[in-house]
Amino acid sequence: MESRSVVAGGIPMRWEEAGEGTPVVFVHGIPTSPRLWRHVVPKVRRARSMAWEMVGYGASIPQGQDRDISVAMQAHYLALWMREVGIGDGAVVVGHDLGGGVAQILAVRNPELVRGLVLMNCISYDSWPIAPVRAIRAAGPLFGRMPDPAFGRFYAAFLRGGHDDRERWRESVSEHLPFYKKADGAQALVRQARSLNVRDTLGVAAQIPHLDVPARLVWGTADGFLPVGYGYRLAYELGGSIERIEGGMHFVPEDHPDEVAAAVNGILEQVG
Repeated sequence: MESRSVVAGGIPMRWEEAGEGTPVVFVHGIPTSPRLWRHVVPKVRRARSMAWEMVGYGASIPQGQDRDISVAMQAHYLALWMREVGIGDGAVVVGHDLGGGVAQILAVRNPELVRGLVLMNCISYDSWPIAPVRAIRAAGPLFGRMPDPAFGRFYAAFLRGGHDDRERWRESVSEHLPFYKKADGAQALVRQARSLNVRDTLGVAAQIPHLDVPARLVWGTADGFLPVGYGYRLAYELGGSIERIEGGMHFVPEDHPDEVAAAVNGILEQVG
């Protein structure tokens, strides 16, 4: 995938892109980056795959220091970016973790931008913030002063709790941790955690059943962060299907890319 950047709404934004065809926008969560989708994108067919980087995450951590980086505002930033890069007539939006919440808010507030939804192990309703994020918020300044080696161990343990594939867990740490190390490490994660507010998804919950958009869900049933019951509720209210990944944990785009790509390809067939 090729890394690209643009200024949208006065904000520098980054993404990774590959392929040609129907636009598909991938949105990661916390504490990851667009590299979350590295095993999924090559399996998606006939698509312009664009892995967008949330403001204040990944290589864009410095851009988040003095900005609102809440989930609701990320949906606003995403809408600005989509119009700036020429996909204002809509795309299939794929979201994991926080990215799934961003996708839901975008679909409610800017339905013209969303041609299809694929959601996996994502925030919704009152399901979040998850326990590790609550702990980071509670520790606050103390966590932010954590030395880099200790932060690296904490980060690895955080990701380990969401992977059922040990090899992919190690790979995941090597892909995402360097972005924090290049920025201000633990302080960046505290800033991200403190930006999260469950009101962002609760604020659109009543509109979810009224969305008229093809949807598919993929959910690791052993996710200790976001239980599969929320996936069933989303699938029901969206009128979509849900695929259970038995024994799968939280980071399904990395551990189970085949199933995620199949869901994306299925939606692409539906939207033509």
